[in-house]
Amino acid sequence: MLSYYLRLALGSLRRNKTVTALMIAAIGLGIGACMTMLTVLHVMSADPIPGSSAMLFHPQIEPRDAESAGKDAEPPDQLAWSDAMNLLREGPPGQQAAMSAGRVVLHAPGGERRASFVDTRFTTPGFFSLFGVPFLDGHGWSDDDEEKRARVVVLGQNLAERLFGDAKEAVGRSVRLGDADFRVIGVTRRWQPVPLFYDIGRGAYAQTEDIFMPLHTAVDLHVRSAGSVICWGDNATLDRESMATSNECVWLQLWVRLDTPAQVGAYRHFLVNYSREQKALGRFALEPNVRLRNVTEWLEYNRVVPGGVQLQALLALGFLLVCMVNTVALMLVKFTRRSAELSVRRAMGARKLDVFMQLLVEAAIVGVSGGAIGLALAHAGLWIVRQQPSDYASFARMDVPMLLSSVALAVAASLAAAVFPAWRTCRLPPALAIKIQ
Repeated sequence: MLSYYLRLALGSLRRNKTVTALMIAAIGLGIGACMTMLTVLHVMSADPIPGSSAMLFHPQIEPRDAESAGKDAEPPDQLAWSDAMNLLREGPPGQQAAMSAGRVVLHAPGGERRASFVDTRFTTPGFFSLFGVPFLDGHGWSDDDEEKRARVVVLGQNLAERLFGDAKEAVGRSVRLGDADFRVIGVTRRWQPVPLFYDIGRGAYAQTEDIFMPLHTAVDLHVRSAGSVICWGDNATLDRESMATSNECVWLQLWVRLDTPAQVGAYRHFLVNYSREQKALGRFALEPNVRLRNVTEWLEYNRVVPGGVQLQALLALGFLLVCMVNTVALMLVKFTRRSAELSVRRAMGARKLDVFMQLLVEAAIVGVSGGAIGLALAHAGLWIVRQQPSDYASFARMDVPMLLSSVALAVAASLAAAVFPAWRTCRLPPALAIKIQ
């Protein structure tokens, strides 16, 4: 029966080529505009670390005095060196890592003339297991390496291939960073959380770093961080090296994995107690003010998805609705003109449901055709987005789920547009329709 409906639908569409083309164009334009903006929104609001986003938490505490804190109820986003180290050491056992963004001068094997700045992540050993960073070869450093300020690094796959040709040849080799030589102990596979949740300060859609270096080693060698450093009081005029270990400068991010609500409650209680302890010691001036947000809450708090993108997505949905209304009008005209033909089928024994299904099959063909055009327009639209200077532009690519969603949306839109015209046509009494003709 379906093949019969398909033959009838194709014949009808060929007889009314102009109306058919208009319907397909309306669906295609609506789908193209809508899927372009929905794909951008999907990229910007995606879960950067599926399966773990509800269990990774970013702690915040308030170390400032009343004058420096002002009326801002939110504690700083980052931690001072001593607080980060204390929380790592005294916190509940589990996966955790302290970190900061940095940039180092890489002297490539070709010589000094090829020196370049490379984005680097200064971090503690737990970073790789905490975020599930995949390794192509080798491994990360140990707690003992961190404590001994070992001069070891982990390279990203892209940089390892650029330096040594084959990324697997990098482990065991030496690279010169600044004025020191480091031994490569691991190479990570290409890994890109989107958004870059663990350090929003670098840019929510920044690329992951090419080099990972032990945090204590970076501080010991006075390697300058590239992240934000916020100081208060008399420390605002310190040089950047002195800021690193000052109790009145925050520059480190801390992440911890808490698997159960009980662990979350216990860690929040630990942060409150730690703040009270530091206040008793004279370091903190204010009452405990702590925050503990998971990845999703952290992204929402930082408003990673700009309101303008959400507005554009709503406007694109509105445009699709306008296109659907136009398609309803075109289908109503088309089906009404065929009322005599359809009434003859009814008079020969076809049920209303048979005629209704025939018209829906015809609408589905229009939807698939419009979806194909919409996909082409969406790919063109995403290409235009990728030419923009926005930091998220390079990630604006349609993945398989969004591609399938485009086709499904096109068919669903065409079927929804056809329901009323098909229902209205089927309600017309056959005898009346034939008499009118």
